[in-house]
Amino acid sequence: MFADFLTGVVAALIDQRGTVQQWSSTAADLLETPADAVCGRPVTSLFADAHRRSDGLPDHGATALLRHARGHGVAVRCRVLPLGPTAYRLLLAVPADRAEESERGAALMRALLTQKRIGVVLRDTRLSVVRSNFTEAGLVPLPSGSRLADVVVGSDAAKAEAELRGVLETGTPLVDPAQRIRVLHEPGQEYSFSVAAVRTTDRRGQPTGVTVLLTDATTRWRADQRLRLRHQAAISIGSSLDVSRTAQDIADVLVPDFAGLVAVDLAEAVLAGNEPHKTIGGGDPYLRRMGVKGSHGWPAGLLSPGEAFPAMPDLPRLRSLQEGRTVVSDRDTVEQTLGSEELRKLLIPEDGRCLAVAPLFARGLILGVIGAWRTDREQPFDEQDADLLTEIAAHAALSIDNARRYTREHNAAVALQQRLLPAATTQTPAVEAVGRYLPAAGGAEIGGDWFDVIPLPSLRVAMVVGDVIGHGLHAAATMGRLRTAVQTLADLELPPDELLTRLDELVGRLAAEAHPAERDVVGATCLVALYDPVTQQCTVASAGHPPPIMAESGSTACPIAVHPGPPLGVGGLPFETTTFRLAPDSWLALYTDGLLARNANDIDTAVDRLALHIDGLHRSASPLAEATRALTSEPAQHHAADDTALLLARARPLRPHAVAEWEFPADPAAVAEARAASSAKLAEWGLEPLDFAVELIVSELVTNAVRYAGGPVGLRLIHDMFLFCEVTDPSNTQPRLRRAAPGDEGGRGLFLVAQLSKRWGSRYGQLGKTIWAELEVPACFPVDA
Repeated sequence: MFADFLTGVVAALIDQRGTVQQWSSTAADLLETPADAVCGRPVTSLFADAHRRSDGLPDHGATALLRHARGHGVAVRCRVLPLGPTAYRLLLAVPADRAEESERGAALMRALLTQKRIGVVLRDTRLSVVRSNFTEAGLVPLPSGSRLADVVVGSDAAKAEAELRGVLETGTPLVDPAQRIRVLHEPGQEYSFSVAAVRTTDRRGQPTGVTVLLTDATTRWRADQRLRLRHQAAISIGSSLDVSRTAQDIADVLVPDFAGLVAVDLAEAVLAGNEPHKTIGGGDPYLRRMGVKGSHGWPAGLLSPGEAFPAMPDLPRLRSLQEGRTVVSDRDTVEQTLGSEELRKLLIPEDGRCLAVAPLFARGLILGVIGAWRTDREQPFDEQDADLLTEIAAHAALSIDNARRYTREHNAAVALQQRLLPAATTQTPAVEAVGRYLPAAGGAEIGGDWFDVIPLPSLRVAMVVGDVIGHGLHAAATMGRLRTAVQTLADLELPPDELLTRLDELVGRLAAEAHPAERDVVGATCLVALYDPVTQQCTVASAGHPPPIMAESGSTACPIAVHPGPPLGVGGLPFETTTFRLAPDSWLALYTDGLLARNANDIDTAVDRLALHIDGLHRSASPLAEATRALTSEPAQHHAADDTALLLARARPLRPHAVAEWEFPADPAAVAEARAASSAKLAEWGLEPLDFAVELIVSELVTNAVRYAGGPVGLRLIHDMFLFCEVTDPSNTQPRLRRAAPGDEGGRGLFLVAQLSKRWGSRYGQLGKTIWAELEVPACFPVDA
């Protein structure tokens, strides 16, 4: 740059008389005046203005006009240098515009090089330092001739030098608002600079080097890092209502941006949904490690997830933590504080340099602690880091507390649900049934879906599945009330349509009792199936519920074409029944719509897909328990929006010749015939010890039918785990048990029936009624005898 400047300098050698003795070629070119036209002439003849000293020369540094050969003046800046010990002098002149440009450039460079907030580095074509102001800017000194690799970590130096080389070769300026580097004299320390680099050239446009301007943006960069970390914590922590998942989310957010290794320890009571104990001082903290994250994996030997936190000594820092304050310590302090070598190995990582511990403090309770170790950086935690961790811990504590309170409510709802639902497996002489209930979203929502298997007299069985509107404890409680009502109505041996009618009235009363704002959400759907193994007939009625699916040998599983009535609670509309044959070893699936929600948007398509799945399981002869799990264990079910109940039943065949039936006219002589027929059948079955009781029961029931109801009179005996004796007549009169007075000649028949049987009752059909009595079969006479 200096050599380029000299190429434009006018030079003239002047003797003691003021005569020009020598004239430079630069001067001849500038003024278009050759040397022979100037040499030997007075120097004053060269100037066209009058502002000169007494010797005829211009003032030092003054602007003067040199005469051009064409008559005009050329403005120049002049300087006269004595050439002692002779009397000769050297006149130097530079065009004024170039002099001003040079002065401005020099002034700019002086201003930059004296800045204390802007770093300036002048590099040559080898990218070696020519000059810098890093000492004034408070940065790492850069000696002249040094390269980036002399002060910056190798990988960072190579990257930065490649970028500067690109500027030098292409001339394209470099602007990087955040270039991070690590310096050699501070291992682990990272800086951020705002960098601008431009190529410098001479007057001919040839590259002479690179000028780099740097501004220390480390403070702003770290502030941006903290802001991003706050934002990430806000969106990542608390997205789950699972306590353990939330603890892991905390660790995931903090590594590696805040620390190299983070552990989250929660109070054991919190994991169960309860409030933690308030403890002060040392001893067992009742903490358990739940979330861990390391930038290079979790070190072996440290306290691992699921393990209980060890007892701690009573220390001032521990008490500060228990009072809700964040504690920051270096490694030496932590080692001295713990004291025990066993505690050190369990709690201090080998590469841990400094520790920050923040309590998960919410509503005056310490729910746990966050422990963060810096392992990859030498820089200790400062006050701003402590404030940041405190802020994140406060947000995380609220999320942990929300998850804890949800866990408590969820556990209560699950406990209530489990106590309201029947056993998963039900074995009756008529059916083998397996049920399963799954809450919505993999356990996040307990609802009001239920299933039930209700054994009825004469080996009949009622199978029920229902779905209460809503979720939570309210839905579970409503489900319990409806299930109890269904069991009571089923014991009255009502047909399915009448049972739903009575249940609809109950739901209407529940809605009337509810708060006005909640009346519209009190309701349910329900399906009732009544199966009689003797006739192999199954009667179904639906209150707004999906149809059952039947799978039988020799045909494809398909939904039963039922006629669904309105959901329970609508009121005023009748329910219809559908009757079909359910052969032995056939399957019947009753379910709620939660099982369909994940299969398809169209309900019919979803039902058909479910039927296809059931068909495959039935054809493969899968056990009912395995089939039930297969139908409810698809991955999508764990994220279903609605809870699910499924009841899968297999019809069982009766023992051969287990049923005997007769029909008699309404004739008193039929009583003796009925006794004889029943006695002979008991002998055939090997049940002679029951003969007396059965004869007496048959006599009383047939006599009442002949006397009060007319004929024909049906008699049926069913032999299985119990012996059932049934008498059917065409009357709809309700039989009533009463106590006869000592003088009464009658009225003791049903009393005798009640005394001789385990239980008795009656049910109504389309034509008349049936009175039944159930007797226990002696243990010495098994069913298969």
